[in-house]
This record gives sequence, structure tokens and C-alpha cells, in this order.
Amino acid sequence: MYFEIEKITARETYNLLIGLVAPRPIALVTSMNEGGGLNAAPFSAYNYLCTDPPVVGIGVMNKPGGAFVPKDTARNIRRTGEFVVNVVTEDLAQQMNICATDFPEDVNELEMAKLVTSASQKVKVPRIQQAHAALECVEHATIEIGRSRIILGRVVAIYIEDKFVDLNGPYVKAEELHAIGRMNGLGSYVKTRDAFMTMPRISYEEWKKNER
Repeated sequence: MYFEIEKITARETYNLLIGLVAPRPIALVTSMNEGGGLNAAPFSAYNYLCTDPPVVGIGVMNKPGGAFVPKDTARNIRRTGEFVVNVVTEDLAQQMNICATDFPEDVNELEMAKLVTSASQKVKVPRIQQAHAALECVEHATIEIGRSRIILGRVVAIYIEDKFVDLNGPYVKAEELHAIGRMNGLGSYVKTRDAFMTMPRISYEEWKKNER
């Protein structure tokens, strides 16, 4: 089948894209409002975009409804300029899912999910203590596109639990961290446990040799 975007609805486009752009990493973002109130919300429209400087991008749609009202995460980041991306692993999956609940504005998602926080090193927004890794970020730019906002965050510090760091790189022991990914909608996720495969990159000289 062939779909022309101008001839289908935004919801239909969403359904198709999230089924094709997968698996996606999940950012469990902690942010803070001007009064110090905390918010935690997961986003799978997320990835790193460059490393020098290190920048991550998060796509945040507006709240449902006709008005162009930003979600709490986007509003907090726009007003305070800081946030933390907490890496979602298998042992945090249920708590992450609770944080996705559309709670009233005065409800603290962290409390509902029984998550506690620890102070970050470079930003005021705390990380989630149970998360084995987190990226401390400051807002580089927020771009409004239609009913969405693309938030670019410059990573200013990275926290990784010691047992998941190989100091030879340093590298992340990703095969032991057990991060989970988002597939399409409807509560579909994928595990990385026992799913790694190694495929060394082929040099041009090796390629020429194999083609003979």
C-alpha cells in the first residue's frame, strides 16, 4: 500500500510512523516547574542527534484537544531550561508505564510510581534514583512545529552506575544494562536481554577482498 500524507489523518500518520520507526529508545524525562514541583514522563520520540557537542532530541506533542497547550514536560523545560533523561530498563518498565498515566496536573508521577530522586551534579532537576543511567541536559532550543515541539537538549553530564561501565573505553555494558525499547503503539515494547548480535564493520579493503 502507498500512503500520501496529505490524504490521511494525523492519527493515521502517527500509527504508521510508530510502527516503522522502531524499536525506539525511551526517555523517562524528569523536569521541574518554577516552584520546584517535579514531573516525570516517558517519551519514545527520542534519540541522540550528535556527540560534539552532545545533543539529544525529544518530540513532545501538545496536550490533546483543540487548544495549543504544551505538555508539562515541554512547559517546564521552556521555563527552567533543564531536564534529565533517565534510561528505562526492564526493572523500571512498570514504573515508567505509571508515569505515562494522564494524572491531574497537581499529582506527582514519581510518587504514584513509587520512584525516588537523587540530586544531579550539573542541573537542578534531579535524576531518578532507581535508574541505572541518566543524562543531565540543558535546553539548547525548542522548535514548535504544528501541534508538536522538538526539544533539543545539550548533555552536560552523564550518570552511569559503576557496574555498567567498562573503563577500557569507557564503554557502556549495554548487554548487561537491559534497556527496553518502544515498538508501535498499544503498549508494545521490546527487550534487549539476550538479543544482542555482533556484526563488525567491514573495511573497504576487506570488502574488495570478499568481492573477488
